[in-house]
Amino acid sequence: MKYLFYFFTLTTILLSVYLFRNSAWNKSPLEQIKGITMVAPPAPFPSDPMPLIKNTNANWVAIIPFAFSKKGNPEVHYDSLGWQWWGEKPDGIRESIRLAKKAGLQVMLKPQVWMHDDWVGAMDFNSEEEWKQWEHAYRMYILQQLRLARQCQVELFCIATEYNIAAIKRESFFRQLIAEMRNMYSGKLCYCATWNTYREVAFWDALDYIGISAYFPLSDEFTPDPATLNKAWHNYLPEMEQYSKKINKKILFAEFGYLSVDGCAGKSWELESKIATLPVNQKAQANAYESLFNSLYDKPWWAGGFVWKWFPNGEGHEGYPEKDYTPQGKLAEEVLKKWYSK
Repeated sequence: MKYLFYFFTLTTILLSVYLFRNSAWNKSPLEQIKGITMVAPPAPFPSDPMPLIKNTNANWVAIIPFAFSKKGNPEVHYDSLGWQWWGEKPDGIRESIRLAKKAGLQVMLKPQVWMHDDWVGAMDFNSEEEWKQWEHAYRMYILQQLRLARQCQVELFCIATEYNIAAIKRESFFRQLIAEMRNMYSGKLCYCATWNTYREVAFWDALDYIGISAYFPLSDEFTPDPATLNKAWHNYLPEMEQYSKKINKKILFAEFGYLSVDGCAGKSWELESKIATLPVNQKAQANAYESLFNSLYDKPWWAGGFVWKWFPNGEGHEGYPEKDYTPQGKLAEEVLKKWYSK
């Protein structure tokens, strides 16, 4: 009887592992990712924000639990400083995922580090000791989020965003981290590189997608028409296609979007710093959306992407929602609905 008990116990464990690894949420997405990044709100939702997101014809939502670092400091702080927003804390993340799944949306969890006095893409350290300290701190943060993703059966997890220097200098760390994550999590994995550095990342082979922050500068005109923007996209499309074939992975725009201001199809990172002084220009934003989808939608190497960004119940913006990246209530939302309905 003792051996029979062991046999049935082992069979049950193996069956559980099989079902976990072959569960519906672990399957490769069969359709293009039509995603929207939802800003985590400061306080619990006053009403369910997912129906409005679903109304854009999106089929995915990205949720971002931010952590924080300071320039020159290897520490990574998450939910330890006393002012983490509710939507970024574990309870808020769980509720956001629950509501997304209730609405029939698939989920990407995208932990991201914000630096108040710099940008993570420029983060660098002078000593191996400092790099090791950062690696330990980042690993602790990312694995905490991965456990949440596993518990909530999240379909896609982004391991990092825009660590331009770290992703190149610390390839070994990221490969070890990815291997550890694979043992814990059966969903898909991606990394989000900047539009001008994705070809320098060496560990795409360990991931499921080539993720890009797709803020490709197209035109500095105040309101370029879609035809002008379509022509500008041809400066980037052949290179992306070639790289996708080389790595044998689809390209996912883990972030894409445009401010609703003059010149938004140009260098958006420069516009962000002077957004208060820029005039609203919904037409420029809508034209940029139209051109992006027109240029990429039918490309077999493009997996789709996640619009940056959406304010649930109007919460979480930094003071200029009428100029910010969100398409909510703007001409760009109608363009998005049209293309996401295809």
